[in-house]
Amino acid sequence: MSLLEAARGTGTEPGPRVAVVGVLGMLTILAVDLGLGGRVSSFFDLSFVVLCLVLAVRADRSAFFAVGMTPPLLMLAAFTAIALVSPGALARPEDGAVQALVSGMLLHAPGLAAGYALCLLTLGARMTRD
Repeated sequence: MSLLEAARGTGTEPGPRVAVVGVLGMLTILAVDLGLGGRVSSFFDLSFVVLCLVLAVRADRSAFFAVGMTPPLLMLAAFTAIALVSPGALARPEDGAVQALVSGMLLHAPGLAAGYALCLLTLGARMTRD
């Protein structure tokens, strides 16, 4: 698929495949971000927005609902795992897992909001186009 086709929103991936791309993309983003600085940074937010756009563009029309629900669930699952394993990557090192999860979700809420809005706007535009 060329970049021009991707911009037009000619998604052909079924729901399960898009979900796999989302999970693998999230794991890759986290691995790179944590590898670079040991903490979840603004690199994560920017990459998350791009991942949300990719999911919305690649999804088949039958997977729109699933893709529309994916961004907040991806971030929550990823931050839950990080909070359980290494709370200091999301918040202060002395914070517990629950506090690290809440702090991480609040600190990265702008990235979640931007990615989610872009995903929903892209899906909405694709729905009206077809």
